Amino acid sequence: MKKRLMAAVAVAAMVSFGGAAYAGPSEAKKWVDSEFQPSALSKSEQMKEMEWFIKASEPFKGMEINVLSEGVPTHTYESETLTKAFEEITGIKVNHQILGEGEVVQAVQTQMQTNRNLYDAYINDSDLIGTHSRLQLAVNLTDWMAGEGKDVTNPMLDVDDFIGKSFTTGPDGKLYQLPDQQFANLYWFRKDWFDRPDLKKQFKARYGYELGVPVNWSAYEDIAEFFSVYVKEIDGKKIYGHMDYGKRAPDLGWRMTDAWLSMAGAGSKGLPNGIPVDEWGIRMEAGTCNPVGASVSRGGAANGPAAVYAIRKWDEWLRKYAPPGAASYDFYQSLPALSQGNVAQQIFWYTAFTAVMVQSQSEGNNTVDADGTPLWRMAPSPHGPYWVDGQKLGYQDAGSWTLFKSTPVDRRKAAWLYAQFVVSKTVDVRKSHVGLTFIRDSTINHQSFTDRAPKLGGLVEFYRSPDRVMWSPTGVNVPDYPKLAQIWWQQIGDVNSGAFTPQEAMDRLASEMYQVMARMQAADEAAGTYGGCGPRLNDEQDPSVWLNKPGSPKAKVNEKPQGETIDYEELVKRWNKG
Repeated sequence: MKKRLMAAVAVAAMVSFGGAAYAGPSEAKKWVDSEFQPSALSKSEQMKEMEWFIKASEPFKGMEINVLSEGVPTHTYESETLTKAFEEITGIKVNHQILGEGEVVQAVQTQMQTNRNLYDAYINDSDLIGTHSRLQLAVNLTDWMAGEGKDVTNPMLDVDDFIGKSFTTGPDGKLYQLPDQQFANLYWFRKDWFDRPDLKKQFKARYGYELGVPVNWSAYEDIAEFFSVYVKEIDGKKIYGHMDYGKRAPDLGWRMTDAWLSMAGAGSKGLPNGIPVDEWGIRMEAGTCNPVGASVSRGGAANGPAAVYAIRKWDEWLRKYAPPGAASYDFYQSLPALSQGNVAQQIFWYTAFTAVMVQSQSEGNNTVDADGTPLWRMAPSPHGPYWVDGQKLGYQDAGSWTLFKSTPVDRRKAAWLYAQFVVSKTVDVRKSHVGLTFIRDSTINHQSFTDRAPKLGGLVEFYRSPDRVMWSPTGVNVPDYPKLAQIWWQQIGDVNSGAFTPQEAMDRLASEMYQVMARMQAADEAAGTYGGCGPRLNDEQDPSVWLNKPGSPKAKVNEKPQGETIDYEELVKRWNKG
């Protein structure tokens, strides 16, 4: 009886773990031969990497872990396909849950505040690098990989192959997060319309320069006006010169903290983020880790002329040149809306939506031809009149694996194995073909993407170009991303509703940022909450003191200079010379 009971338990365990009992090389070979092609590695190299995962996972076989990410196609592929592969190969079951971006940030914040292990690992934006490096609640991956986590760190991981490594490195030079997917906000336009001789002739006659990829915001505005006000219809269809979103929701705040102010030119020179003033308008002097203010009166730029200009243009363009209803769209509604085929350009378009925009006509995409070749292209973001050479030019999301010290070590190790698996060279080229969110140089330069490039509207050319370094996430100047990010969207929403002018809204935002950072400073000084790297706020001075100094914050300039454009083919030639 006892033997029969033990046998029944063993069978139940095998069923419960969905094949975990059979984890091994034969399962790895099945996945390598089928799903994990193409790859930057040869099949023998892939098998070598998979055999390491099999061996390293043995102590955790049969374990069930929980991880969390936001919903983009890359994470859907991980959740639905790569979890199955990982379980079959290693015997570790992963529940990869997908929630909205705001819910992911909330879960991260809750785990940090309560020290309760809600999830065993997170893919959360590298925008939190300033938070993680200061609070020291996230695992320092540099030390982890060399110490406690060495036995579960893939010798073939090749951290230097990750193009976003600088985004996930703290002021102390340590790696706190490992990129899983990246996408930039670029300029998007209907190349087929821009190439029409009749439209080119009309545009030049009206504005005095060539219709092309806008280099500055003046040109973008002229093009938006041209298509919305003067062209109006193409092929009998009402068309618009601009697309954006304005729904009062947290992603409206991210719409602005995602480098919108920096594109206008509010910040300082410096890559990956401005030094001493970043794209949030927060000042932190070079060589320090203590933010000193966001308002112009404290040396910041959150309510300076460039920031106010940026918010005013967002509001004006949305009201004057975007399709009806765009002001009520959120992030997820606005970007795929381009596939309807009635918009000429978008200044703030995320490459994460490339996968949607290359779908076929049969799938409802009106921006590709019958062969599936895009009628559109992506190009560098145009810059505002306050921008100068040496500044970042846009935002790049880098969803990155983050481990917390509040997670038990055995669960943390199992989660770290899964994290490395889904970013491994064995898997990454195939995953990138699905999600089109590049993280590795070896993937970007793979022959399969050279072959596919003509169908991707400039994505491959951009990521192979030297220009890509000018697109970066939120950096280390932001001392606590969850606390500060949540106060942006209400102020921006009040501009769109007409309750406040852009200057009033940004003054109010700067004041609230001061209040939040003052509380951080008090907590850090009293208890070392931010490891001594919390804010140390400057005393207020007359704004003119700072505006008369070189650099950011910047005094008001001519906000409508002559429009400037570049021919797309010339741009690609420059990229290819690289």
